[in-house]
Amino acid sequence: MPKKTNPETILTQKQIASIPGAEPSAKIDAWWGLVIAVMALVAALCIISPDPFLRMIIFMRNGIVTTILVTISSFFLILIAGLFGALARLSKNRFLRGFSTVYVEVMRGIPLMVQLLWWYFAFPALIRGIGDSLGVSFLSNYSANALIMAIIGLTICYGAYMTEIYRAGIQSIPRGQMEAARSLGMTYIQAMRYIIFPQAFRVIIPPVGNEFTALLKDTSLVSVVVVADMTRRSREFISTNFNPISGWTFLALVYLILTLLSARVASWVEQKFSQNQR
Repeated sequence: MPKKTNPETILTQKQIASIPGAEPSAKIDAWWGLVIAVMALVAALCIISPDPFLRMIIFMRNGIVTTILVTISSFFLILIAGLFGALARLSKNRFLRGFSTVYVEVMRGIPLMVQLLWWYFAFPALIRGIGDSLGVSFLSNYSANALIMAIIGLTICYGAYMTEIYRAGIQSIPRGQMEAARSLGMTYIQAMRYIIFPQAFRVIIPPVGNEFTALLKDTSLVSVVVVADMTRRSREFISTNFNPISGWTFLALVYLILTLLSARVASWVEQKFSQNQR
């Protein structure tokens, strides 16, 4: 006869879900509640008091698009710059390793706002000076595009931090992994692509997500170089309507929504990647 199962020994779904690593994949992140609460607050402000909140959100809508565009474009380039920077820092070539090390130390030692100001004001002047000395009219008449200069400044600055994230992730993988791959006949590039990077990627996902959120907040600094992001648009609205308390508070709430959303997306990517690795 089949052995009867004691009902007291059967784990309920709630008990199973409480076991680390046994959470159901459909479990909803509780922090989404905070996202919904802040979004509901912003919507309530726009409904209850359309002037100034609804007028402000309409006025700064193109600035929100610009902020998102700058963030995504810069982040894509930062991932590429950080990868090449990390490979250079881990290279056996002294020149590449030295150049990458100097780049990381210098960029991390200069404030982001100063770098943005240099790229928008000093770099064009340098190009025009070179054009004048060489007699090249195209360079002499060079005029910087504020949006492009802002993306370049963010990329070069954050690329230094991303370089260190990549380097730490790659070095966290035991050396035996590379040695085993090379003993199987793989080239260095093949070993990095198929063995090292997939493992390192799992390690660097959390700090990369944090960098994206930090980048999103730091895009507010591009307003100093005449980029019409939502910080600059909000400042223009506030200066014409003379309501600094409600204006800056509302801008803070909009930034909070964007950063909370980016953090939740990063958390979701991390969870999905962890599940795929099991």
